[in-house]
Amino acid sequence: MHYQLERNYGCRVSDSWVYRGLKTVIIENEILRIVVLADKGADVYQLVHKPSDVDFLHRSPWGVRDPSTFLPTTGDGVGIWMDTYEGGWQTVLPAGGFPSTYGGADFGLHAEVNTIPWDCAIVEDTIDRVSVKFSVRSYRTPFFFEKTLSLESGSPVLKVEQILINESRESIDCVWGEHIALGEPFLNEKCVVDLPGGTIINHPVDTHPNNRLLAGLESSWPLTKLKNGEGHDLSRIPAKDFNSYDMSYVSDMPEGWYAVTNRDLGVGIGIVYPKDLYKYLWYWQSFGGGTGYPFYGRTFNVGLEPFTSYPNDGLEAAIKNGSALKVGPGERINSILNVVAFESNLGVESISRNGGLELK
Repeated sequence: MHYQLERNYGCRVSDSWVYRGLKTVIIENEILRIVVLADKGADVYQLVHKPSDVDFLHRSPWGVRDPSTFLPTTGDGVGIWMDTYEGGWQTVLPAGGFPSTYGGADFGLHAEVNTIPWDCAIVEDTIDRVSVKFSVRSYRTPFFFEKTLSLESGSPVLKVEQILINESRESIDCVWGEHIALGEPFLNEKCVVDLPGGTIINHPVDTHPNNRLLAGLESSWPLTKLKNGEGHDLSRIPAKDFNSYDMSYVSDMPEGWYAVTNRDLGVGIGIVYPKDLYKYLWYWQSFGGGTGYPFYGRTFNVGLEPFTSYPNDGLEAAIKNGSALKVGPGERINSILNVVAFESNLGVESISRNGGLELK
């Protein structure tokens, strides 16, 4: 955009940036700054609370890589995704989880819309409000997907409006989720996770040498058990020397929201989402224990990820257990997520659908 009027106050938006070869969009107001990699999945790469200078999102050890400049030496469906995983927040569609096959097509890890370029257009640009629309068509399924990110002046809430359309003449199954990863320096052992309750389901089998949770155990939030029988509180982020790498899922939540508060920094982030669509909250726990490829023990992060389905074994597994989302011919599904940044040293009691907070 060559003739956009520029501002350095109020709400601001620009799609004229390139970062490491990727078209990048920056959206901000007085409180939040959001950086979106339009050319790589419309991934949200930064989500910064400006008053505290805190970026909530996890960043992988290698950061942003341009997929178009990299030729993998193998066809491994996990490695190809991991090689360009920069951290942050990905929309996962149509095949969340590990590699699987559907409709005669192969799908790699978290395939496929977060590894391809999206179109983007600024749809509103005023001092009081800015909005950017991102859209994509998946390659191996007949889905059109659109998300619009909006900020209002003086508001700590990022609004994310999404539309999924099946453009085919047949019903299509999918696993759709929001792969939101929070990381250092925001995330540490002073953080607490608040959510309205639910059933914890630990991943059914061990998948990594540093899995510490008792596989397959179901329990009420926030308590689960370690392999040695000790109780473990998932609402408390452990120290890095806990050295774990685990996966759990929270189902049957009475409301769709969660919050993570760093009680030392006095700042936190909350996500509110439609629980009737995202029925499972995936809880990825990478607390220093992600040894071997790709992290080699270098990461301390948590993924708190609203998903339609579970587990993270791929689309075939979700179809088999009945949790896959079936989208009819021509069907259109809408969702709205609100992301809210806040200041607190205690945590959150609840979050309303529009991002309103009741703090502890």
